[in-house]
Amino acid sequence: MSILDSLVIGAGQAGLSTSFHLSRLGISHVVLDADARPGGAWQHRWDALTMRDVHGVAELPDDTPPPRDGARANVAVPEYFASYERKHALPVLRPVHVERVEDEDGLLIVRAREGEWTTRTVVNATGTWSHPFLPHYPGMETFVGEQLHTVDYPGPEHFVGKRVLVVGGGASAVQFLGALAPITDTLWVTRREPVWRNDDFTPEAGAAAVALVEQRVAAGLPPQSVVSVTGLMLRPQEREAERLGAYAARRPMFARIEPDGVRWADGSFEHVDVILWATGFRPAISHLAPLHLRSAAGGIQLDRNGRGTTAVADPRVQLVGYGPSASTIGANRAGRSAAKGVQRALRSAEANITSG
Repeated sequence: MSILDSLVIGAGQAGLSTSFHLSRLGISHVVLDADARPGGAWQHRWDALTMRDVHGVAELPDDTPPPRDGARANVAVPEYFASYERKHALPVLRPVHVERVEDEDGLLIVRAREGEWTTRTVVNATGTWSHPFLPHYPGMETFVGEQLHTVDYPGPEHFVGKRVLVVGGGASAVQFLGALAPITDTLWVTRREPVWRNDDFTPEAGAAAVALVEQRVAAGLPPQSVVSVTGLMLRPQEREAERLGAYAARRPMFARIEPDGVRWADGSFEHVDVILWATGFRPAISHLAPLHLRSAAGGIQLDRNGRGTTAVADPRVQLVGYGPSASTIGANRAGRSAAKGVQRALRSAEANITSG
């Protein structure tokens, strides 16, 4: 039986960064990726999203980022990732759909539809894109129009001539309204009053936002995204929607969905043709369930007061793209941290064998 020193699940930005640093440390590993092609979640983004629109793609280790131009993000980023994989000869295997990670006699068995691997350590880099969150509201199964989540967004042209209800208080909802309000009729609902930022998003503000996410992870709570604690900002391409009143007309969440629209608790009703659920994502970690990593609070507690990548419940497991490392910059830093965490776990296991 061949035993790997480490195995990385996911070949998005965090997974590639981890693989680069593992290679630098001389640690034998493979990267299992569920997609048929390089690109991580970026290859599934809508065609209208350009490199100018994205929050930014931080450069991978020992590389430079793709230009912030008018190129489609779902083409430019996958090409960048593919080039990086080739340049550094990263050991990516695809498509491989991991279903479970189990402990057997002190080793980790990674079981997938395509086979199984035995490894001493695992780095989970599956992100959130494959696990969209869709809340349930009474009557939603009766709606005769379209219901789409962010993952299904086909681009703004699809919505011309339709009345679109955008649900959600995050950056994606703001971007959707920015694209749709100038070309069709929109409504916006959120559970809470949006918090807008009017000041510059300084490095200090970013660090403070990340610290809030770290606090939750340190306590073993389910993580919030970094974006959720930074507040909302309008980019130049959203100013037209602002002028049209798309953001000022925000309403609180409705009480139920009816076949042709939504109704609020006060009895008011709005007809809509499409409900666009910009309701976010949850970490894609169900395959780790057999390892019992979750704390009583419902999340996976990480070391270094939430700043690290090592699962407190099992130091053989690293998580990147989870909690504070879910941003592009955080993903790169986490890759280096995870590789060092793997190195520590391997040395610890070797020391235990020697002392035993």
